[in-house]
Formats: sequence, C-alpha cells, structure tokens
Amino acid sequence: MGVKNKKVFRRNRIKMRIRKGVNGTADRPRMSVFRSNKQIYVQLIDDLAQKTLVAASSSDKSFEADKVTKTEQAKLVGKLVAERALAAGINTVVFDRNGYLYHGRVKSLAEAAREGGLKF
Repeated sequence: MGVKNKKVFRRNRIKMRIRKGVNGTADRPRMSVFRSNKQIYVQLIDDLAQKTLVAASSSDKSFEADKVTKTEQAKLVGKLVAERALAAGINTVVFDRNGYLYHGRVKSLAEAAREGGLKF
C-alpha cells in the first residue's frame, strides 16, 4: 500500500502539525494561504464560528489585467487582504502557511500583509 502523491502527503503531514497549534478566533483570525500552480488565495478564518471573515486571491477581477510574476502577484494579494481586513476591523491575525515552506510566494504575501498593517 503506497502513497499516490508523496508531495501532497508530505504537505498534509506538515499542515496537520501546524494546525495543532494554530487556531483562529473572531478577534484574532487564522490567515490561511493556499498556493496553486497559477494562483494564490488567502482567507481570514474564525475557527470557532467556522466562518471566513475576509478573503482575497490573485484571481480577483482587479488582477486580471496585470502581467506580473507570481511573486509580485502574491505581494498584491497580501496588500489587498490587509486593506480588506483593516476595513473589517481586523488588525491581528495568526499566520497559517498551510504546509508550504515560508519562502517565495508565501513569504512575499506575508511580508506585504505586514506592510499593509496586519500584525502577526
């Protein structure tokens, strides 16, 4: 009995290890990042009420005209989620890298969100 996709299996193990200690509340939601091959998505989640409070992604209509690299795209998404969060009255979050390495697109999104005013 083997694992079909070792990369996905490895990421899920890391993800579960991270999620043991990271929980989002209404006043300090969990900032969850999902990175696909083409897009990057981020949500601010209240785990107690099981609700998404704020979301942003690179597939939003405001990004479709831009021809930028994926890392620059992640920076734009980080700034967008920060301004949407501040508009919703959220200024502190718990960062959930979702099993991805804190490097590249995930890192640039996190740094842009910090520059935008989010604290984590």
